[in-house]
Amino acid sequence: MLDLIPSLGTWAPALAGEPFAVATIVRASGSVPRPVGTSMLVSADGAILGSLSGGCVEGAVVAAALESMDDGATRLEAFGFSSDDAFAAGLTCGGELEVHIEPANRNRGCALGEAVRQLAGYGPDEPVALVRRLDVRPDAGGSGAVVLPDPGAIKAAGHRGLAMLIESSDGTGGSEPTWRASAAQLESMLRAGTTGVLDLGGAGLCTSDAAVLVETRLAPPRLLVFGANDFSAALLPAAKPLGYLVTLVDARPAFASQARFAAADQVVTAWPHLYLAAEAAAGRVDSRTVVCVLTHDPKFDIPLLEAALALDVAFIGALGSRRSHAQRVGALLGRGILPGRIAQLHSPLGLDLGAATPAEVAVSVLAEVIAARNPAASHQPLRETSGPIHQPAAPPANAPAPTNVLQQEIAWT
Repeated sequence: MLDLIPSLGTWAPALAGEPFAVATIVRASGSVPRPVGTSMLVSADGAILGSLSGGCVEGAVVAAALESMDDGATRLEAFGFSSDDAFAAGLTCGGELEVHIEPANRNRGCALGEAVRQLAGYGPDEPVALVRRLDVRPDAGGSGAVVLPDPGAIKAAGHRGLAMLIESSDGTGGSEPTWRASAAQLESMLRAGTTGVLDLGGAGLCTSDAAVLVETRLAPPRLLVFGANDFSAALLPAAKPLGYLVTLVDARPAFASQARFAAADQVVTAWPHLYLAAEAAAGRVDSRTVVCVLTHDPKFDIPLLEAALALDVAFIGALGSRRSHAQRVGALLGRGILPGRIAQLHSPLGLDLGAATPAEVAVSVLAEVIAARNPAASHQPLRETSGPIHQPAAPPANAPAPTNVLQQEIAWT
C-alpha cells in the first residue's frame, strides 16, 4: 500500500472515514504483474485507487471488495491462468495470486482505516512501515494494523502495537521463545526495508495460523555524483525514477551552479574527497549508497576513490577510458590500496551498450548500477535466457531475511 501514499491525501473515502475495502497481494507464484504488498482501495460506491494486475483481475477483486463491505468478512481470493474459461478472471502471464481483502471503517476505531489516514500524511520519500495482520475473519472485527514512522530504528520486542499483532490467534500470545523469534524476524524485515508476508505460525495463510504483512519503506538510498559536466547533467534526472536521493558535488562553483543540474536533490560545492569523508563521518553514507565519479581529473579522482574504497557502500564507479582506468589503478596501488579492494571498483563505468551521447551513457551507467545489486542477473537479452525473468533479491549482508517470508517473480506484462 505504500506506493499509494502520494494519492491517499486526495482520496476522499479514506479521509472522510467512509467505508472502503483494501485488496492486497499477499502471495504469488510464477510470473505476476505486481509484487506482494501492492494494494487497491475500493469505496462503497465503486471508486478505485490503485491497481493489482494492470486489468487482469481487477473486476473480480472489486466485486469481492464490495461483498466484503456488505457482510464485513475478510476474504482471501485466489487468481491464476485459465485456458478453459475465456471469461474467467485470471493472469495472462501464467502466474497465481492470492489477494487479501479486508473492509475498513465499518466500525468506529477501525485500525486499518486509521492506518490509511495516517499514511496519507506521509511524503513520498519519508521512511514508514505498515504492519497488519492477515487473519481471514468471518466477522467485522478487523485484524489490526500499525504504522511505524521510523522502521529502520524500530525495536519490535518493545513496541506495544507490534506485540499485539504478533500475539497468537487464540489470544494467549504464544510461547516466549516463539514470540521472541517472531519479533526478531519482524525487526529484521523492518530494518532491511523488506516487504513480505511473515508467517507467525509457520504454516501460512491457508490455515488457522496467523500471518502479518510487512510493508517497509526506508529513507531513499543516496546517489553521489561527483563532477559537474554533460554526463552528470544526463545522469541526474535519469536516476531519480529509480528512487535515489541524488547529490551532485563539484569543487568548482562556476560549474556546479549551472541551471542544467537542477534535477539534483542537492548541489554541493566542495572538494569531493572532503565532502565524502564528512558525509561518512556524519552517518549519511551507508551500505545502499552509490558513488559515481565523473570528474575525470586525477587531482579529484584519486583522493576521492581512495576515500570511497575505504567505505562500506553499495557501488563505486568511475567514468573514463581503459587508459584512465589503468592510471587510476596504478595511483591507488601507490597509495597502498589493496588490489582486492581496487577490484571492487566499477571502472570503466557502464555496461557495454554502445553508448555514445551523454543520455546513452547515463543509461549505461544506471544499467550497471542495477546489475550490480542483482548478482544473479545474466546481463543478456531476455530472449537469449530461460527460466524466471526475475530472481528474488538477495538480502542485505547485515540483515538476513527470514526463511518464512514469501517471494515471487514479477512480470513486466
